[in-house]
Amino acid sequence: MADVLFTNARIFDGSGDAPYRGEVLVQGKRITRVTKSGAGARSPAIGGVTMVDAAGAFLMPGMVEAHTHFAWNNQPSLDSIQRMPPEEHILWCAQVAKTYLDMGWTSCVGAATAKPRLDVVIRNAINEGTIVGPRYLAASQEITVPGGLGDTTQPHLPQHEFAFGAIVSGVEEMRRCVRMFAKYGVDSLKINLSGESITGFPSEGSQFTEDEIATCVDEAKNWGKRVSAHARSTKSIKRCVRHGIEVIYHASFADEEALDMLEEHKKEHFIAPGLAWLINTCHHASDYGITPAVARGMGYFRELEAAIETMKALRRRDVRILPGGDYGFAWTPHGTNAKDLENFVKLVGMSNLEALLSATAWGAPIMKLKGQVGEIREGCLADILLVDGDPLEDIAVLQDKRRILAVMKDGAFHRAPPLRRDARTEMTRWAA
Repeated sequence: MADVLFTNARIFDGSGDAPYRGEVLVQGKRITRVTKSGAGARSPAIGGVTMVDAAGAFLMPGMVEAHTHFAWNNQPSLDSIQRMPPEEHILWCAQVAKTYLDMGWTSCVGAATAKPRLDVVIRNAINEGTIVGPRYLAASQEITVPGGLGDTTQPHLPQHEFAFGAIVSGVEEMRRCVRMFAKYGVDSLKINLSGESITGFPSEGSQFTEDEIATCVDEAKNWGKRVSAHARSTKSIKRCVRHGIEVIYHASFADEEALDMLEEHKKEHFIAPGLAWLINTCHHASDYGITPAVARGMGYFRELEAAIETMKALRRRDVRILPGGDYGFAWTPHGTNAKDLENFVKLVGMSNLEALLSATAWGAPIMKLKGQVGEIREGCLADILLVDGDPLEDIAVLQDKRRILAVMKDGAFHRAPPLRRDARTEMTRWAA
């Protein structure tokens, strides 16, 4: 791993301050120096260092995706995701992990997987260098109840192996389920506290008893694991706060009491609303039988309106809202994740700066790496993007792979900028 000096870059450091011209020195896995400089200033050659002349390109932290499903295989149903043969499924996950890194997502939070150990195996393979991907927190399957979201078994095939989720009924089954996933080595447990209209169990419905939820959270904490929840309904959002469930996915239907609770405990929770799923289900799923009329009948237009208003209210209350749009279904394909940032700006009212912070510095705590990722600062891990264009002027540039000129993770280039050899200095510089 060669040391790298980025010169003549426009640096967005994740602090919330305006970008500035300067240079960044990477040694090993970490950023060791960040220096402001005048426009056009360049450092003298440094022996043994690869010099990358950014030529004014936008240098920013790698992005953090808060709601990731590597195992979702761009198919239109839970069954078609879960029943992909395991050999093909693990290869699919490896391919998707690379796609995320290609698109500048250097850290991802697993939000559920389709088979018990898929996320764990992928995380371990990334950490061992067997496959290429972002740093990753591995999740369990979605824990559900008989007949709830994720129970895709049929009456004549009731075996749990045919279910998309992990099905439990009662406190002791919940305890056993959590312990099983802890044994497999997950970082987090995912529990479905509300329904999902497309599956027949309504989004505003809530499942599980209070005792079952408490058992899930208590047992997870005993094993040092985090709990996240699929929580669209008002009741399920309040249950997340009351039970200390840290990561809340969706949070569409929040009444005033739920908003007050989230504001009071805003340092304890992360919200990843998954707006892309709602938007695309309403407007872009006709090829899969979900026309706008069908989506309206399912209640998705109503939920989209509610979700937007909820996110606006949470933003006003300074509650952390992070990108993660339930990507990996047929109408929300992997690799389009940065659309979330545009949705935050156009629909939620975030500035481009806020949206960029939501994908960088605000994501560090959900990765349990506060002060380590999401910033360009001395001592941070060297997860760095070089972008052709200015996301603070046009947040959509991050949706174009061609505009992401370089991706660095842990001080090593996943995608390096084009380099040319300088015989005089024995250095390499980006050919601007």
